[in-house]
Amino acid sequence: MPELSNWLAYALISLGMVLTPGPNMIYLISRSICQGRTAGYVSLGGVALGFLVYMLCAALGITALVMAVPFAYDALRFGGALYLAYMAWQAIRPGGRSPFQVRELPKDTPRKLFTMGLVTNLLNPKVAVMYLSLLPQFIDPNGHGSVLAQSLVLGFTQILISVSVNAVIATMAGSIAVFFVTRPGWQVVQRWLMGSVLMGLAVRMAVEGRR
Repeated sequence: MPELSNWLAYALISLGMVLTPGPNMIYLISRSICQGRTAGYVSLGGVALGFLVYMLCAALGITALVMAVPFAYDALRFGGALYLAYMAWQAIRPGGRSPFQVRELPKDTPRKLFTMGLVTNLLNPKVAVMYLSLLPQFIDPNGHGSVLAQSLVLGFTQILISVSVNAVIATMAGSIAVFFVTRPGWQVVQRWLMGSVLMGLAVRMAVEGRR
């Protein structure tokens, strides 16, 4: 087990990160609004699996190997940047819509919902960077338990926090949508704010090198 202070600090950082708008949040909100809470929960299952994949890779040292290969890291980084830029354009383009705006979308099957949730998470290289650079700072090689055990405890803590917060967001998506429907001006503000944040993240992700 990691030290209690390290565990609490990592939990707080994980909470701050999941509250930051990103592709996972937008996808879950969109699906929950247009297809219901159940669809949001199924998509969240895919997102959770993506976190689990990254966590296990980090714990086993595989992420470090991927990050050491320039092509693998750059492909992941640019792929994530393009994905964020696409989502930003969808938000701010003429006639674009807020993810909270109710609209008709094709009904996806549970399998596709789960797969898209997984892919959305895996296409975000910041998750890999978080596990590679952030998680080791909270592990004490001389502490209680092995490095692997501490990595798993911290990793599952992050997954639990992320899934819990996103589940609340998926549950409340309908209520949030009603708020924006009754206040059209806020829809425009939210749409441009979200688009600007996503585009900023995309540019930063594309131009920054490995740390």
